[in-house]
Amino acid sequence: MQEDALLIQQLKNKEERALSLLYDKYSGALYTMILKIVKDEGVAQDVLQETFITIWDKSDQYNHSKGRFYTWAYRIAKNKVLNLIRKREILIQKDDLSVYKIEDEPKKTDEDITKLKGAILKLEKHHQKALELVYFQGLTHREAYKEMDVPLGTFKSYIQQALKQLRQIYGKAIIVLILISQ
Repeated sequence: MQEDALLIQQLKNKEERALSLLYDKYSGALYTMILKIVKDEGVAQDVLQETFITIWDKSDQYNHSKGRFYTWAYRIAKNKVLNLIRKREILIQKDDLSVYKIEDEPKKTDEDITKLKGAILKLEKHHQKALELVYFQGLTHREAYKEMDVPLGTFKSYIQQALKQLRQIYGKAIIVLILISQ
């Protein structure tokens, strides 16, 4: 931790060597997380590069009293990935009518979202609130548990239990449906 503190101070002073050392230390773990989500090595490398550019640009915003450097860097990378996924949905090609009819897809998505919302309403109130805070209002777990005034571990179990119940209905597609419905 002391080594990180020195490197982070050097990073805040815009010393390139510190960025290089932090990259060497954390890029592997961040790249693995990014690659698991985007499933494309080229895109994952681009997102990783953008992540470290943001770390460089916003290094003065890091506050060690709010958490570890890795957690801060991880959050930056995750936000970059989620933003990329959101942008990609707009860029999906829908012109190839030989694959499917365009008018059929939105109906199915609307039906799925309606079904998802109905399934969410069947959850217990605290599960609904936890999902709403994280997936629809965009709060982090640390922000949301304070909003609900429960311990962090309890809040995380609310999310896990709610997603488990929803997965029983939708399978693994639940996360995509939640992202689409935002």
